[in-house]
Amino acid sequence: MDLDDNPRNLVQALTNGDPEKISTSRFSSLLASKDRDYLLSSTTQDDQVKISDLEGKAIGLYFSANWYPPCRNFNEVLIGVYEQLKSNGSNFEIVFVSSDEDLSAFNSYRESMPWLSIPFSDLETKKALNRKFEVEGIPYLIILQPDGSTLHDGVELIYRYGIEAFPFTEEKLEELRREERIKHESQTLTNLLTNPGRDYLLDQTMARKVCYLSSPACRSFCPFTLTFARYPHPTIGFPFTSEVPVDSLIGKTVGLYFSAQWCFPCAKFTPKLISIYHKIKRSLEGKGGGEDFEIVFVSNDRDQSSFDSYYGTMPWLALPSGDPIIRTLAKYFDVQGIPCLIIIDPDGKTVTKQGRNLINLYQENAYPFTCAKLELLEKEMEEEAKRLPRSNYHAGHRHELTLVSEGNGGGPFICCDCDEQGSGWAYQCLGCGYEVHPRCMRAVDPATAASVQHT
Repeated sequence: MDLDDNPRNLVQALTNGDPEKISTSRFSSLLASKDRDYLLSSTTQDDQVKISDLEGKAIGLYFSANWYPPCRNFNEVLIGVYEQLKSNGSNFEIVFVSSDEDLSAFNSYRESMPWLSIPFSDLETKKALNRKFEVEGIPYLIILQPDGSTLHDGVELIYRYGIEAFPFTEEKLEELRREERIKHESQTLTNLLTNPGRDYLLDQTMARKVCYLSSPACRSFCPFTLTFARYPHPTIGFPFTSEVPVDSLIGKTVGLYFSAQWCFPCAKFTPKLISIYHKIKRSLEGKGGGEDFEIVFVSNDRDQSSFDSYYGTMPWLALPSGDPIIRTLAKYFDVQGIPCLIIIDPDGKTVTKQGRNLINLYQENAYPFTCAKLELLEKEMEEEAKRLPRSNYHAGHRHELTLVSEGNGGGPFICCDCDEQGSGWAYQCLGCGYEVHPRCMRAVDPATAASVQHT
């Protein structure tokens, strides 16, 4: 019988029956090789740490790579948590398991890491760890406890709870989940968006009104009136913002928009969101009744200048750049990537975290983003799909595309025409997987499609 099939036999074999060696032997069997009993360190003088020194600690196995942007993004968050834990004297260590393509990339990435690493040259150990823990994507963080228990969702826990997740035990996590449930049940816009020193949001709409009314000459060339303040105003400067009380949003449907100027998907989505925002506002004004919609920009920009430039393109409200509430909100809503649009209902409760997807699917019709509205839209989409051609040729692809749904070969996808997410119905190439939204379909005859040079 294979020792791996029986944990008791495995422990006995590795420890010679000595229970005091269980922790050390467990880590040695995972992390050592026949000619290596150490890990690389970026902080010790001799650049090596004995694997036996990990005895009694909680260990995070960190599968990551320098070439993958989500890994680099998570790496910054993990460094902050790790350094806080180490400064507090917490019994925790991280071991980097590299998926980098060459030694130079490994060394470059490792320079940013204050923890331990398996040598890049030890390919067999890295492969064995990937197989053992069934690593299918990165970043991936597995927590190994001294008692032998294993936790696989370390990335999500770090994003959601940060340092509070330590010591990563089931008891601690259940405590955090309970506290989270209580917070969500008592959630209001006021406790989401204010802090002891600030009860307001930034607003640039008044600046545009002041600019537009200042003079006929200004109206003829003013960037505010044409491009939402992309450039400094010639007389009052930029930015020119007023303060709007957070409480003024009570009773409105509110979107919290996590975004940043440096983010390419954000740069593509923001103009679309601006257009949808104006359409929703106009529709509500036409209906009357006092219903309203607002968006609050939650910036992930890296400096004030980037914030000013990016927010200058937006027609809605914003949290101040660098406000501590921004990190709190990202953890609270478990925001793991941007752009992200969280929808809050008029009572201050969360409607959905999938606002971006719903905007892409239904545009302004997604409002107010409730389950009832989405069920109605799905029924309408089903009826519309009945009138669509079962197959067609698309101007951007040379093969015939077939209409599919989640029930017959479809599912969540990225539209190859607009690069946005989709679900439900799609036109799909059954040969190569090319997919487009039905609304992105640009029908052409087979001869024209055959002349397309790319697939």
